[in-house]
Parts: sequence; structure tokens; C-alpha cells
Amino acid sequence: MIPVRRLTPDAFAPFGDVIAVDGAPDMIINQGKCGRFHDRATLAFDDARAGVSLFKAECRALPYELDLLERHPLGSQCFIPMTDDPFLVITAPDNGGIPDTPVAFITDGTQAINFHKNTWHGVLTPLSGSGLFAVIDRIGDGPNLEEHWLATPFLITKD
Repeated sequence: MIPVRRLTPDAFAPFGDVIAVDGAPDMIINQGKCGRFHDRATLAFDDARAGVSLFKAECRALPYELDLLERHPLGSQCFIPMTDDPFLVITAPDNGGIPDTPVAFITDGTQAINFHKNTWHGVLTPLSGSGLFAVIDRIGDGPNLEEHWLATPFLITKD
């Protein structure tokens, strides 16, 4: 079993970026009416362009059976929820070209995430709400999806 952890920038750093409005804004814009939290994710795309897509995923529940991990070797992938509902984020370190033991996080409802290029991760897993996300990722030619089916699924639990 893999327990879900609270999503924090330090805990998630090996896999990507947590995008949130923590602390004071980096600058105030729009006639002093808007705080800008600047440059919160490192997006990287090999020989392609960034695209914005909308994903509408089915909600899942805990405990959740994890049987598939995937990665995108040619570009990062950023998920921005379009509601304030927490979602499950599953990732795993690489171990010689296959995923190692997964790590599971849950967002606080105000966070978005960006997976670094070539990072193993689970599928989009909203736990409630509409399942609607804006996604910024690589648009271009070339094989940018690698899937790994787990011989033995992991059970992701709340505690």
C-alpha cells in the first residue's frame, strides 16, 4: 500500500513543480489590483511548441488501484485544475528505464502541478468535482508517450 502525502514543493521537487500562490506576490500589476505570482513552473519541450488543451477526467476514489504509469520523454506536462477540488498526484522515480516505487500526493484544492520531462506519473486522477483541467504540454511530432503497466498493482490509500 502507498499512503497519500500532502503535496508540498519540497516533497514534489524530484518530479516537478507545485504551482501555488504561496506567500506574497512577486509583483503587483493592473493598477495595483492584481498580484502576479511569477514563473512558477519550468516548462520544457524538445523540438516542439507548448499547447493548451482541456482534459475532462472521470473522478476516482480512494483507495485507488494503480496499475499504469506513463511518462513523456520529450516534454513537461502541466495540470491546472479548473475547480478548487483536491486531486491525486502519483509519480515515481526512474529505475533504469522503468518506474520505481510510486509516491502519491494530494493537492489542497488550490495547487496545480507540472511534471518534469521524462517523469513517471499516474493518469489524471480527480477525486471530486468536474474533473476539468487545463493542460499545458508539448505539441509536436515524435513519440512523447511511454506507458508502463505494473505486473502487481499498488493500492493508494488515504492514510
